[in-house]
Amino acid sequence: MSTPRHPEVTSITAVPTSMAEDQGRRLRQYMAQMGLRIVLIMLAAFFVDGWLLWVCIAGAIVLPYTAVIFANAGRDRTTHEVAAVPPVPPAELPATPTAPPAEQHRVVEHRVVDHQEGDQSAGTDDTDRKDDD
Repeated sequence: MSTPRHPEVTSITAVPTSMAEDQGRRLRQYMAQMGLRIVLIMLAAFFVDGWLLWVCIAGAIVLPYTAVIFANAGRDRTTHEVAAVPPVPPAELPATPTAPPAEQHRVVEHRVVDHQEGDQSAGTDDTDRKDDD
């Protein structure tokens, strides 16, 4: 008889993220880059001058392109490959003994004594008698 084959257990970490989670991640990433662009435009317009002004302008020009590229890149393709967890077989029951050891059984007989007036066969009262068992 062949040994039973257990199906391979799929790890939950190998499951890709849902479409809604992926779209949310890409939207947050795009909004963060556009927020940085607004900060760069504000810096260039009001607070910096010289070479730092040109760095802010270059960043404000390049960021929309990179934000769109990253946002449209599609789903996260990182894999989370892990080894499958083998199922744990159930524990085996211990073997039962073949026969219980021989014991001496004590048999107790119950006798009903009828205590009627005039019955002298009982001899003594049952409450006064002690039996040695």
